[in-house]
Amino acid sequence: MSYPGYPPSDGYPAFPGYPPTGQESVYPPAGQYAYPAVPGGFPPSGGGTYPAAPPNAGFPGAAGYPAPGGYPASGGYPGAPQAGGMPPYPGGPGFAVPPTGAGFGGYPQQPPAQSYAGGGPAQIPGFPGGQVPSPMPGPPAAVVQCTQGTIQAAPNFDAGRDAEILRKAMKGFGTDEQAIINVVANRSNDQRQKIKAAFKTMYGKDLIKDLKSELSGNVEELILALFMPSTYYDAWSLRHAMKGAGTQESVLIEILCTRTNQEIREIVNCYKSEFGRDIEQDIRSDTSGHFERLLISMCQGNRDENQTVDYQKAQEDAQRLYQAGEGKLGTDESCFNMVLASRSFPQLKATVEAYSRIANRDLLSSIDREFSGNVERGLKTIVQCALNRPAFFAERLYYSMKGAGTDDSTLIRIVVTRSEIDLVQIKQMFTQMYQKPLAAMIASDTSGDYRKLLLAIVGQ
Repeated sequence: MSYPGYPPSDGYPAFPGYPPTGQESVYPPAGQYAYPAVPGGFPPSGGGTYPAAPPNAGFPGAAGYPAPGGYPASGGYPGAPQAGGMPPYPGGPGFAVPPTGAGFGGYPQQPPAQSYAGGGPAQIPGFPGGQVPSPMPGPPAAVVQCTQGTIQAAPNFDAGRDAEILRKAMKGFGTDEQAIINVVANRSNDQRQKIKAAFKTMYGKDLIKDLKSELSGNVEELILALFMPSTYYDAWSLRHAMKGAGTQESVLIEILCTRTNQEIREIVNCYKSEFGRDIEQDIRSDTSGHFERLLISMCQGNRDENQTVDYQKAQEDAQRLYQAGEGKLGTDESCFNMVLASRSFPQLKATVEAYSRIANRDLLSSIDREFSGNVERGLKTIVQCALNRPAFFAERLYYSMKGAGTDDSTLIRIVVTRSEIDLVQIKQMFTQMYQKPLAAMIASDTSGDYRKLLLAIVGQ
């Protein structure tokens, strides 16, 4: 399948299949840690949002996210943590305003309101299409909120009524899993936090402990993830990825290279307050070289978010990247880090378009040629998110289920974290890229209440 949406250019060869055969990403199985609970409450987190774009500002597609190997199946979350293990799972009020916001709309078929602002095609002098336009103004300083999630806040919400439903579902012999699914799959993250607080007020019991005692396996992991405040879940996933032997680099890339500045800053603060650790120190301990530097850059949450595209700067950056890679012997890795870690996503999109004409090759292919391993995957993730964020997550979901076994932790994490942001677009991109609905692949790869809950979240 050829990847849709890449802009044509003179002398620019057709883009290869998406992703290249035999270059699927490797995502190691999740570590074996019990779900955490923490003594104190993390302050409510505001949601980072992606600004809307003017109509017809579609973002073109991106190339694959290659790495040798496949996706191994992942394990569940066993019982109690060992000494020195993960902090306990948070309970009670004080957690959570989930981040909301629109993702990227990369294709004409998608709602244009879902594109990053300032994302019209870059017109560079001497290139087909015309002259440099005046810088395109973005939205006002305040971010435009436009949610494309499959889960919306329930109208006429009553936390006490929902707490009573959950209590009845778990009381006595057996568990009414369907009643639990009906509640958790149809409430926003903020509403779930209110249900947790109401449950403790009404019954003097911790809802999370009761759920853990009644559920098991993947459905337990999924429901507990849904009840984690959004910022906490990202911070917990990062800690989980670096805890113990080995490092799940793909999780670090997926979270740190795709979140907004506000989300990153909240995650870093949460990581410190809840786990008592400095995320930069943990990254330095678990990674090295140019990959370490890229992740440290991402942790700053200082990417330019000015939505006006400077096309002259895009041309200069494209030339700079060419001279740092394809245009010289060896690679100036710091130049790639500087441009990709600091420019706004609309600016990067214009740079990618300019680069394809300067180098007669797309930037993703050049990164393939100039880099390898985790730093290659991290840089490509940033470019993919600049071009089409939903397509990146659609690809991650596909490879979490492709082949033997299922990487359930990746499947759960993406479905949960994008459910109130851009899962509608991710579903659209999934169907376009793989000629099958996301729900159909989930249904064929999962079973039981786990499948029912996933499908309810996805919107089936």
